[in-house]
Amino acid sequence: MLDHARCYRAVRSRDRRFDGCFVTAVATTRIYCRPSCPAVTPRAINVEFLPTAAAAQQRGFRACKRCRPDAAPGSPEWDVRGDVAARAMRLVVDGVVDREGVGGLARRLAYSERHVARVLTDELGAGPLALARAQRASAARLLAETTDMDLAAVAFAAGFGSVRQFNDTVRAVYATTPTALRQAAGRDRTIGPDGVVELELPVRDPFDGDELLTFLAARAVPGVEAWDGARYHRALDLPHGHGVASLAPKVGARAQPRAIVDLTLRLADWRDLAPAVRRIRMLLDLDADPMTIDEALAEDPVLVPSLSAHPGRRVPGCVDPFETAVKAVVGQQISVAGARTVVGRIVGAIGRPLTVDGGPVTHVFPSPDALAAADPAALPMPRARGRTLVELARRVADGRIALDAGVDRDGATASLLAVPGIGPWTAGYIRMRGLGDPDVFLPTDLGVRVGLRRLGVGNDRAERWRPWRSYALHHLWAAAGAPEATP
Repeated sequence: MLDHARCYRAVRSRDRRFDGCFVTAVATTRIYCRPSCPAVTPRAINVEFLPTAAAAQQRGFRACKRCRPDAAPGSPEWDVRGDVAARAMRLVVDGVVDREGVGGLARRLAYSERHVARVLTDELGAGPLALARAQRASAARLLAETTDMDLAAVAFAAGFGSVRQFNDTVRAVYATTPTALRQAAGRDRTIGPDGVVELELPVRDPFDGDELLTFLAARAVPGVEAWDGARYHRALDLPHGHGVASLAPKVGARAQPRAIVDLTLRLADWRDLAPAVRRIRMLLDLDADPMTIDEALAEDPVLVPSLSAHPGRRVPGCVDPFETAVKAVVGQQISVAGARTVVGRIVGAIGRPLTVDGGPVTHVFPSPDALAAADPAALPMPRARGRTLVELARRVADGRIALDAGVDRDGATASLLAVPGIGPWTAGYIRMRGLGDPDVFLPTDLGVRVGLRRLGVGNDRAERWRPWRSYALHHLWAAAGAPEATP
């Protein structure tokens, strides 16, 4: 439940930390805003606080044109929580409702459509169709303002079933027309060639982007990922085709400079815009609440020096949990450089060539089906590990192991541990980076043991770091002084 007094204090102080956590619906203007909106603060009796933009839209409120609440960072709850509502929200943002309908969403969650709708309405103030509609409206605005696509094409690329539905939704949500949205953008952004869009992803400050890219660069798999010293590039295997992302952190040029991620996407199919953005946000952990995390960890004095040196450190995620699982299995008991080489050879042998211009990247990661068909003896690794890898791929391919945005983390971990050759370290690493669990600790990891020893504490110290042990673990790896000590 949203506490009215606490939310109003956040709005009155224009606290950017709460952007994306809730929206402020103003009864007198019928407009909803993000908490940090620079407009005059409305009177407390005239506002209502709602958990999502979809809830505000469903009640007839329009998005503020000044603070653009649909462009705020996502709520950190959907990454932290593992309940049905959070799992459903991650799938909705990934476009499952648009592709598979409410029935497909319910099947993935293993609940009835009625139960899913009830849970989402109770938790988020809107059902799955309204939440998906809000996602489509945001994607449509983005395409209208940043590309030269015909507006009819924008409608279908954003997931609308008709141009009329597109026009009606834009009018209802933004109180304007698609043409006016495009004209108001002023064409002051760089418009790329067909299939290319340049975006600025919002981030909650502080953001240790350089440290994050250092981590990803050290583990970049040849062919799929590349680091050129300034930007990180990676291939994307998306629901409707391939894509390539190129990104770098920077500070936005506004009156109040804040961290953003400069992202360029090249897509084979515009319908993949929203899923591509969601996966990049997950990869970079952009929806985390760094101030809450750092404040909690700072209660332990042994972590304070690292927190002071690297405020806003993120836990790198992934764009594909199966890819992370493969990297974790390959990386058992070998160096990061060795794991990169092995995975790069697998990509070269059975990865699929990109269907779009990838620049420094050439392939998308092998699918579970492709790896399941491989001969374990032919893989460039010990035969026992090759058998583990192929068996993992088979179980993912036939559905015995589910690895996606809406998976139940406990169930997935149990399924992973049932694969011969996968132990607690591998399953925990997959759970942390592949499934986005913020509270994973790896007591047997070499880098963790070295970090604990250098801080002068033992494994039992980790209990003080709940529920943010994944973040503490990255501070331990940094304390170990060997950023490439773990895959």
